[in-house]
Amino acid sequence: MGFEVDEDILQDFLVEASEILEQLSEQLVTLERQPDDKDLLNAIFRGFHTVKGGAGFMSLTALVDTCHKAENVFDILRNGQRQVTSELMDVILRALDAVNLMFSELQNSEELTPAEPELLDELERYCRPASADEVAAPVVAEQLVSEQLVSKQAAAAEPAEGIAGLDQAQYQKMLNELDPTPQPASPSTAPVIDLNGTDDISDDEFEALLDQLHGAGKHSGIPASEANEPAAALSTQAPSQTSPAATDGMIDDDEFEALLDQLHGSGKGPTFTADENVKPAEPQASAPAQIAAPAVSAAAKPQEKPAAKAAPAHSSAPETTVRVDTKILDKIMNMVGELVLVRNRLLSLEANHDDENISKTVANLDSVTGDLQGAVMKTRMQPIKKVFGRFSRVVRDIARTMNKEINLEMVGEDTDLDKNLVEALADPLVHLVRNSCDHGIEMPEVREAAGKPRMGTIRLTASQEGDHILLGIEDDGAGMDPEKLKSIAINRGILDADAAARMTDNEAYNLIFAPGFSTKVEITDVSGRGVGMDVVKTGITSVNGSIYIDSTLGKGTRLQIKVPLTLAILPTLMVLVGQQTFALPLTNVDEIFHLDLTRTSMVDGQLTIVVRNHAIPLFYLQDWLLKGERRARQERGHVVIVAVGNQQVGFVVDGLIGQEEVVIKPLDRLLHGTPGMAGATITSDGGIALILDLAGLIKAYARRYV
Repeated sequence: MGFEVDEDILQDFLVEASEILEQLSEQLVTLERQPDDKDLLNAIFRGFHTVKGGAGFMSLTALVDTCHKAENVFDILRNGQRQVTSELMDVILRALDAVNLMFSELQNSEELTPAEPELLDELERYCRPASADEVAAPVVAEQLVSEQLVSKQAAAAEPAEGIAGLDQAQYQKMLNELDPTPQPASPSTAPVIDLNGTDDISDDEFEALLDQLHGAGKHSGIPASEANEPAAALSTQAPSQTSPAATDGMIDDDEFEALLDQLHGSGKGPTFTADENVKPAEPQASAPAQIAAPAVSAAAKPQEKPAAKAAPAHSSAPETTVRVDTKILDKIMNMVGELVLVRNRLLSLEANHDDENISKTVANLDSVTGDLQGAVMKTRMQPIKKVFGRFSRVVRDIARTMNKEINLEMVGEDTDLDKNLVEALADPLVHLVRNSCDHGIEMPEVREAAGKPRMGTIRLTASQEGDHILLGIEDDGAGMDPEKLKSIAINRGILDADAAARMTDNEAYNLIFAPGFSTKVEITDVSGRGVGMDVVKTGITSVNGSIYIDSTLGKGTRLQIKVPLTLAILPTLMVLVGQQTFALPLTNVDEIFHLDLTRTSMVDGQLTIVVRNHAIPLFYLQDWLLKGERRARQERGHVVIVAVGNQQVGFVVDGLIGQEEVVIKPLDRLLHGTPGMAGATITSDGGIALILDLAGLIKAYARRYV
C-alpha cells in the first residue's frame, strides 16, 4: 500500500481491526461448538466485513480479497446453504491466520503477503452451496417468475391476468400464502414490474426481486403498522413523487444503513418491499402479465426522511476515550513512584515531630498520593481476557491435531492486571494450557473406559485477592503419578534415590519444572523436549510470582499461579543484614518468626529448620551478601520464610524494619548482572536499599534448591 494515507486514519484502523481480529479467533472456535447460533454467525460476518471495509479504504487489495471471500462463506452459512463443519472451520481459521499475518505486516509498514492461492481456492469453494440438497427449494412464485423471463413472448400472447397459468384469484391466494399481510387490491395503486414489455430487466434487478421474495431462504412479511420504517429506505415511489436520491440512482447514508440492517442485522432476509434499483414501469395494455409490488404511501416518506436524518444529531455524544501512548503512561507512573518515595520520607519525618498541622498536612498528602497512585495504576490495567482469549484457538488446534475432545471454560476474564504482567504471563500460560491438553486430557476412548465423559474439560480462572492476582489452570484428566515422576527424575540424574524417597507428593509434582524434565518418551510438535515447564517457572518467578501444583491420579491436576497486581510499585519487607538495609518482595514472604536453634538440624550437610513438621532449608543472608565481613553466625535473629517458585526457603536476618512500598530503580551498568539483585530504591529515611531477586539469589548460591 501507499503509506501516504493519513497516519491518524491508519492508526484508527489498526486499533479497531486489532480488537476485531482478537474477537474473531475466539468467536470462530465458539461457532464450531454452537453452529446454530445465528447471532454469532452475524457477528463474525460483520467482523470480516468491517476489516474488509477499512482495508478497502486504504487500498489493501490482498487483505480485502481474503476478508471478502471469508465474508462470502459466512453469508452462505447464514442463508443455510452450508453447515458449519470442522473442515470448513480449518479453512476459515487458516484464512484468519493469513489476515493476522498481513495485519502484522501492516503494523510494521511492510509489504503485505497475499494469502496462498490454494487457500483462496478453498474459500471460493465454500462460497458456493455444498450441494443441491442443501439449497432451500425455491417456492412457486420464483419458479413462475423464472419461467416468465425465459418465455416472454409466449406469456405476452396469453391474455391472462396476473401470472401466466393462474387466474386472478389463484394469483392473489399465492401472494397471501407468501405474505400474510393484506396487499392492496387495486393494481392501479401499486407500482408494477412489466415482465413482457419491450425492455428487459437486468440480472441485478432480477436478483433484487428474488431477494425481496425470499431473503435468507424464506419470505417474511411485515405488519402494516411497521411498513413505513423500511419504506423510508427501500420503497419504490410513484414517478411524480420520486425523491432526489432516487432520481440520480443514489441512496443516502441512512438508507444504506437501513438496507444493511435488513440484509444482515438480524440474520433474516429483507422484507417484502420493492427495491429502489428496480425501476417501476408504466402499465401497458399489451402486457397483461404483471407482478404487483406492495404500495407505499408517498405522503409518509417526506415526513420520515427528516426524522431519520435528525436522529444522529440527537444521539451524538462526546467521545469518552482517548488513545495514549503507553510510554506516556509509563512516564506518569514513574513520576507517581517518585511521589510515593517523597510521601514515605515525609511520613518518616512526621513521626519525629509533634506538630499537629504538619501531621494533618502529611496525612492529607498520604491520602491524595494513594488515590493518585490507584488512578494511574488503573490506566495501565488490562483485563486478563487479553491473554485468555487466545487459548480457545490453542485448545481447538491441539484437540484437532491429537484427535482429542476438549472443552475450555474461562472464569474471571474481566479481572484486571498490569499491562506488563499481561505480556509477561502470556507465554507461561500458553505452555501450561498446552501441557494440560497434551499430558492431562486423555484420549476419548481412554476416558470412556475409565467412566469419564469423552470430552475433557480445561478450566481457566482469574481472581483478585488484595494486592495479588490468582490464576488457575485445572483439568479433569489423568492426573500425575508422584512415583513415576521420581523415577524419571532419578533416571535423568536430576536427583538421587535418597532425596527422592524423602520427597512429599507435592515436591514430586514440582519436578516437572526442572530443566530438561519431560514425561514424554517421543518428541512431538506439542511437547517432549523438557523445555516448556522450565520456561513457565522462569517467567513466573521473573515477575515475583509463585506457582502451586496439586494433582490426584486419575482425577486431574490443578495449578495455581500467584502474581502481584502491578510491577510499577513494589510492596517489600525491609530487613537488616549487618548494618545494611535490604528489601524482600512481600509477595514472596510467607511468614516470620524468631530464630530458635533448637529447632534446627543438619540434613545432607544442609542446615534445616522444622516448621509444622516440615523441614525447610535455612540460610544466613550474611554469608551471601556480606562476604567481606567475617562475623560469627548469630544465635539470635529472625527467620523469614519465603516462597521461591514451588520451594520454601528460610533466611536468617539481623533485624526487621517493616513493610514499605518502593519504586525499583535500575542498577548502574557496572552492577548489571550482580547475582540476586533486582534493583535499588530510596528508603523512607532517605537511605538506599538493594532489592533482592530471591530466585536469582538462590540460583547463584544454592543451586540444588531451585
